[in-house]
Amino acid sequence: MDERIAQHLDRAAATASAHAAVPGRDRQDAVARVGSAHHAESLGLTVSKVYEPTGLFDRRYEPSMSVVLRGRKRSIVGDDDQVWGRERFIITPVDLPVVAGVVDAAGEDGFVAVVLRLDPAVVGEVVASMTVPAGAAVASGSSPSGAVPSLPRLGSWTEPLADAFARLVGLLDAPEDIAVLFPLVSREVVLRLLQTEQAPRITAALDGTGPSVVAGATALLTGRMAEGWSMERLARELRVSESTLFARFKEATGMTPAQYLKRTRLGEARRRMVVHGDTAARAAAAVGFRSASHFSRDYREAYGRPPAADAVVVRGQLAVATAV
Repeated sequence: MDERIAQHLDRAAATASAHAAVPGRDRQDAVARVGSAHHAESLGLTVSKVYEPTGLFDRRYEPSMSVVLRGRKRSIVGDDDQVWGRERFIITPVDLPVVAGVVDAAGEDGFVAVVLRLDPAVVGEVVASMTVPAGAAVASGSSPSGAVPSLPRLGSWTEPLADAFARLVGLLDAPEDIAVLFPLVSREVVLRLLQTEQAPRITAALDGTGPSVVAGATALLTGRMAEGWSMERLARELRVSESTLFARFKEATGMTPAQYLKRTRLGEARRRMVVHGDTAARAAAAVGFRSASHFSRDYREAYGRPPAADAVVVRGQLAVATAV
């Protein structure tokens, strides 16, 4: 990693670590961090810290930038399974189901992660204001035919992006400056993101300066997951061609609509079993699985254990679930 990038991320790690919520710590420490949590919320940040590896948990990420500042994390998005640390970051341009867990807690320093929410409206404003098209600086990676290569799921830091991100996190130490500086620095972070190779993934979630058909598709699949969906029906509801929907959805999320729906259903079924104590059969039926054997097979493939056994294990790990 470039030395200047490392210095910026070291600065962000020190600040985030000092303000992070730590699951399982004593009540006095938790009370002392209430102010930090409030300031983090005003900055659109979720700051987490754990001292031990965790299990794999289902998470739903809103449009966001996820950063690991200490330790390493495993993230599964569709068929993409990655272990990563501070050398990379992940952009989630639309509401996305992710399975994730801490695999390296960085010893006594603890695993530290920051998630920055990205406001699609702000992203659209920045895109519309740019004099150089988003991603133009890295467009040379396209093939001679003009086709855009498949985007890597993990983004690469640039020095300007790391600097802007560290200054945004640094506002946790200067809450009196948030009202003035946050709107400026947050837009700078978005600008720097749009100058990386992740720009196509971010802009794929927009139509001009507004939410795209991708956001509409994820809303339908999440809100009405128990219904029987096909590409034809989804495209018809969104009033877009199947080919356009498929291409934009895959570019933005890294998954096909069918993969997205399956992951969403499995995650919700798991939540119902763990939180509400539903049986596997009841949870499967509630989220739209028509076959118990099909559900059991997909569930074991996703989580490595049969549904009922997995629910028991996950209930015992919930204390650290907020860190991933």
